[in-house]
Amino acid sequence: IERDEGVRILFAVESGSRAWGFPSEDSDYDVRFVYARPAEWYLSVFEGRDVIERPITGLLDVNGWDLKKALALLRKSNPALMEWVVSPIIYRESPAAPAFRKLAQRAFRPLAACHHYLSMARTNQRRADGEARVRLKVYLYALRPLLAARWVITYGTLAPMRFSELVEAFLPSGPIRSAIDELVRIKSSTGEQDSVEHIAEIDGYIAAGLIEVGAALPPADAALGPHACNRAFRELLERVWADG
Repeated sequence: IERDEGVRILFAVESGSRAWGFPSEDSDYDVRFVYARPAEWYLSVFEGRDVIERPITGLLDVNGWDLKKALALLRKSNPALMEWVVSPIIYRESPAAPAFRKLAQRAFRPLAACHHYLSMARTNQRRADGEARVRLKVYLYALRPLLAARWVITYGTLAPMRFSELVEAFLPSGPIRSAIDELVRIKSSTGEQDSVEHIAEIDGYIAAGLIEVGAALPPADAALGPHACNRAFRELLERVWADG
């Protein structure tokens, strides 16, 4: 991609179930990256395309965002981008990546993160409720954002991507923990669409958790200032190309 597009990659990470820690046997590699073009590309009357996408081939799902686009979304505390920042699986990283992550910590907005996680959890709860047998990924896609929202409310920081860290923080033991561990174990040796009978303990935990988290949202917060974003853009752009 660097050679074909004439760009430099700031960082490339795993963004899906492999980073969350519960891949299936047939899970894709969801590779996401932030890249920079030469400075001259940005000094144009006409805006160029700010994403790079590759056709999905086999298990590879690869696409990325331009640095300028990424910083505009970072300012809004974009949930997807924030998860890329804390991904435990890093495929490629430039020396400028730590500065980007440091800026992300400053830009993180807990309320926006909680709204995002609650929306994901509710969507998958409704899917689970509508299924006679619940797909494993639907249960896990409801549980992980629910626990991530709990993390944000409790600690006020970016939630870790690893599902195991979230489970250990809020469900160190007990019947629900045992049921979750079994779900992860089954999913690791089956396909994305495999399902289980409804698990009453997990259904109840998700329903109660959504009410509890929804009633404990953090206060509204201010976005990172445009001056800080502009300065970071210039500094990162210079750093990425200098490091090359």
